[in-house]
Amino acid sequence: MDNLVGRSEGAYYERSPINFVNKFTCPVILFQGLDDKVVPPDQARKIYKALKESGLPVALVEYEGEQHGFRKAENIKFTLEQQMVFFARTVGKFEVADDITPIKIENFD
Repeated sequence: MDNLVGRSEGAYYERSPINFVNKFTCPVILFQGLDDKVVPPDQARKIYKALKESGLPVALVEYEGEQHGFRKAENIKFTLEQQMVFFARTVGKFEVADDITPIKIENFD
């Protein structure tokens, strides 16, 4: 991890989004593998909860049997579709061409 983050304890704090949720200013969608050992699910849930409480549009999708990188085709497809719909609805204000049922976005729907 030191190669990615740095050797100082301060670097870990500075690079952890949970410590700066109060600075988030745009909608966020989180996709989380429940078997993830790199970013444990509780970290994604904490960020989701904090953003929800702050009033920002936020959504969380959790996948059983997935780790840090998704491997199941249906989950990869769902993730890509939901990213597109999420950004279309919250940022771009455009319609997507395909008929994709969007997930619920807290503080938006």
